[in-house]
Amino acid sequence: MKVRSTVVAAGALVLCLAAAGCGPDGGEGGGAAKKTTASRTPAAGSADGTDTDAPDAPASTPASTGETLTEAQLAGVVLRTGEVKGFEVAPLEGADERGTEESEDAACRPITAIINGSPEPAPAATVFRTATDTTEEGRDDQTVVTEILTSHPKGGAEELLRSVRDAVRACADGFRTTSDDGPSTYTGVQALPGAKAGQESFAYQVTGSLEGAEVPLVFHLVRTGSTVVTFYAAGFLTATPPEIPAALVSAQAARLP
Repeated sequence: MKVRSTVVAAGALVLCLAAAGCGPDGGEGGGAAKKTTASRTPAAGSADGTDTDAPDAPASTPASTGETLTEAQLAGVVLRTGEVKGFEVAPLEGADERGTEESEDAACRPITAIINGSPEPAPAATVFRTATDTTEEGRDDQTVVTEILTSHPKGGAEELLRSVRDAVRACADGFRTTSDDGPSTYTGVQALPGAKAGQESFAYQVTGSLEGAEVPLVFHLVRTGSTVVTFYAAGFLTATPPEIPAALVSAQAARLP
């Protein structure tokens, strides 16, 4: 696997999310990558036996309008710098360049679609952001979380969550992909406990490999009405899965109409 360019990459790890590209295991990166990774920050949730396979709908969540938001409306509800203590929020660099990975197993396609930065079914509008923990500035394991906000025609948001859940079950033993840069291998997929937010949420891990070393990629999807927020963090330095801060998840979910 190899990195072409992404603001959350370190060395030559692959992440096709939004601005990255994939290639053969152990290949050289095709562009410079910022030496920053997601750290093991405050927990995204507790491993308390929560059924991560079932939709989470906190009683305190207000009823959604179900409106399909425009790009401008999505930009209006995305997190701002300072709304979560210590986090700076900025547009994702290179978001116009999406990944091209295609799963060899059709059942795993919903997972690769998110890795590519193009969740399916195709959204009506998309906004990308990164949230960086400025209190960890200078650390190799500085927390960087990517957010993808997507709005969907009626039923599309629910279908997105449902298809990803199904794919996580079907692809537990891993899968292979091909892309413009060559093949890549993911050795496993598993559901994770995650902070409950919105009307429905689901967290999972995809494990990649780099020169024989495991590289965990963690995703947390939150749906409110016709809007889905996909949070992403990667562990580039160790095989320990990164954690997406619950404060980010809760704060962003609270802004969704």
